[in-house]
Amino acid sequence: MIPNDDTLYNLAEFYKIFGDYTRVKILCELRGGQMCVQDIASALNMTQSAISHQLRVLKTMGLVSGIRDGKAILYSLADDHISGILDMGLEHINE
Repeated sequence: MIPNDDTLYNLAEFYKIFGDYTRVKILCELRGGQMCVQDIASALNMTQSAISHQLRVLKTMGLVSGIRDGKAILYSLADDHISGILDMGLEHINE
């Protein structure tokens, strides 16, 4: 059975997020645990501005969450499903 149009649209939008190299790198980095923007930027050798922009997209789509720790926000994967999706994609690519 095919899901309704709204569900299919949301699914397509969800998978679009994984179509961006930088966002996938951020998600993979966050698999190791909570990180602030500065640490992610340093690990990926990118600017904090570029990371913040992508984190905003990821957070809007519900793939990451953030909690305030003083002045910093610590980002992490929203749930284990995100890590599982990355695992399945990597398993498929490495076959």
